[in-house]
Formats: sequence, C-alpha cells, structure tokens
Amino acid sequence: MQNRETKTFRVAVFGTGFIGRVHVEAVRRLGNVEVVAVAASDDAKARRFADEVHVPNSTGDYREILADPQLDAVHICTPNWLHFPMAKAAMEAGKHVLCEKPLAMNSREGAELVRLAEERKLVNCTLYNMRYYPQVQNMRRLREAAELGDIHTVQGTYSQDWLLFDTDYSWRIEGKANGPSRTFADIGTHWCDMVEHVTGLRITSLCADLSTFHKTRRKPAGSIETFAAGPGETFAAGSGTPDQAREIAIDTEDFGAVLLRLGDRARGAMTVSQIATGRKNRLFLEVFGTKGSFAWDQERPDELWIGRRSSMNSLAPKDPSLMSEKARSSADLPAGLSEGYDDTFKQVFRGFYRTLADRSAPIEYPTFADGLRQLRIIEAVLESAESEAWREVG
Repeated sequence: MQNRETKTFRVAVFGTGFIGRVHVEAVRRLGNVEVVAVAASDDAKARRFADEVHVPNSTGDYREILADPQLDAVHICTPNWLHFPMAKAAMEAGKHVLCEKPLAMNSREGAELVRLAEERKLVNCTLYNMRYYPQVQNMRRLREAAELGDIHTVQGTYSQDWLLFDTDYSWRIEGKANGPSRTFADIGTHWCDMVEHVTGLRITSLCADLSTFHKTRRKPAGSIETFAAGPGETFAAGSGTPDQAREIAIDTEDFGAVLLRLGDRARGAMTVSQIATGRKNRLFLEVFGTKGSFAWDQERPDELWIGRRSSMNSLAPKDPSLMSEKARSSADLPAGLSEGYDDTFKQVFRGFYRTLADRSAPIEYPTFADGLRQLRIIEAVLESAESEAWREVG
C-alpha cells in the first residue's frame, strides 16, 4: 500500500442563498477541499446557514474571513453588485477566487479583475458551469473532430417562468443589485458562453430587442437588499402576498431576442425569457453544419440529438463508452445514470482545484477572461437594444 500525501484546500463561501448551498455541496464532493467559513449579510443569517451545512465558522463581515492566512480560496455566491468588491478584496488578500456570473457590473470592473488576477498570479474562475454537462462536452469534442463540417447556423433559447407574474419578486429584478440587464445577463450569457464553447466561434456582432412586460411589480415586505437568503432569493419568487407588498417600477428586461454573427460567416438567433409559461429552466441549443447537426436541451440533459441529411437521425444517450474520447472525463457515472446541474459545478471545481494543486495543469474551466467576454456581450446587447441597430462585440 502506498501512502501519498495530498493537500487539503481551505475555502470560504460568501453568500448563503440557493447558489451558495450548491457550491458548498459540490465542492465537498472533491474530497480535498474543506469549507471552513461562510459569510452572509449579518452574523445571525451566516450562523444559521453554517449550522445547516455544518461549517464551523461564520460571519456577517466577509473581510474577517479574508484575514485568515490559511485560507486558500473564496467562492463568491452573492448578488451581482457585490461580485466586484468581494473578488477584488479577496485577490488583494492573496486568495484564489471562483465567482458566480456575471463577473462584475460592467466590463470596466471585469477588466480590472482580470488584470489583478494576472498581476497576482492567482487562479480565477467565472461560473459558466452549463458548458460542463457531459453531452455539451461531447458536442464540443465531436465538433473538433469535424463531425459537423463547417458550421453555418446556431439557434436556441433559454426560457424560464419563475418571474411570470407581477407578484413574483427577486433581488435580480432591480438594476441596483443585478445590473442594467437581468434576463440576458442572468441566463442569456449562459447560452452565449455555451455557443462559443461548443462551436469554437466568437460572436462578432449582434442585433438585440429587449422587452419589459411588467413595468411594475409587487415587492414583498422584508425582501433582501443585500446577499442573505430569504424572501426575494433566486427561484423563491412569489413568496409575498399583495397586502405585504409595495409596487415598484422595473428597470430590467423580462424577454430578449438577439440575432448573431459568429466567426467569418456563421449566423444565429436566440431568445431569452423569464416569463415563458411552463418552461422551468430550458436552455436549448441547435448547431447546424455542412455535414451534420446537434441539438441539446438542458431539461433532458442526458440526450444528444444528432441530425444528418443522407442517413437516419439519432438520439444518443449519455454513455461514456460511446462518447467522444476527450469528453468522457466529464461523465463520472455509467450509462443510464443521470448527471445534471449539480454535477456541472463539481466538474468546474475539479478543474479549478487541480490547477491550484499543480499550476502547470491545463486550464479547463471558464476564467475571469471568459467572464469579461460575457460582460462585453451584455453591453453590446444593451447598446443594440437602445439604438435599435447592430453592434460589434468588443
């Protein structure tokens, strides 16, 4: 029997809502990462969450955690307006950082975080985790093997209904906490990141139309204003009642439609909605090439539709033995056993902490540079919608 010593990384999670819990649970699956502290907007909320997930230390002031010299990395899972100051403070304290998207409120802030990470030589990640479903990785690797031929069009949608009613409320609805774009920034950028990752093509220009169908909404009393769990947490819409709510004006979009140009000649179209009745969390992508096509639906993540012109189409199940060889490492379970949303986080975290253990290891996860890329796409979408014209993506 051989005894090999492995380093255990000590990490903290900032934010105690839905996504903070996902991070805690996923990172523990790696085996060599210990969550030693959590931060919320006040001590009581932090302690309550820490007790629920069995983390020893908690605080209402994240700066206390950053003072710990033995802390290796920080997971930022807070409302968007806190991403930049927290990531900056963490890197200035010498900590490696994983940050939920969007990386910051604008590309200027995002560029500063990219620069700081490079200067301090810190490992960094923006959580565009959707690209790590096994069949999404399979699409990418099959495309690299020329199974599609030359790509000419892409199309799809990201549709949800959790903000369908004007009584549905989340902190994401208000621009001061979320940023100037809501639906596109929140879920549309997942679609754009996936398209670029799968096709290998960059979105070069776009033409966007954004719509706010609910000009006002009913905000429940006690809705969060900072980054703690509670009423107004993501996917907890509708938690208030009319007599406990006040009407507020809405400054972010419910729906968007975008025409795309990719690479030298490819074209695309997508829609994004958080008021799509009956659709719970559907990221749907189709990629068409001169030899074949792919279609994938997040609500049926283990299936990959493969289209052909001169032979039968097929529906391929998630089966590591049948997947592209380079995609097999993204599937940890055998055929017939589903791998879903929480597994994508595990795959991203596995790559991140592999790099932390071996700085020469390849970077196989989205970095701050990818986060900055999506901020520039968001800004192009907003400019295009405002001017009703095509805009280049920087």
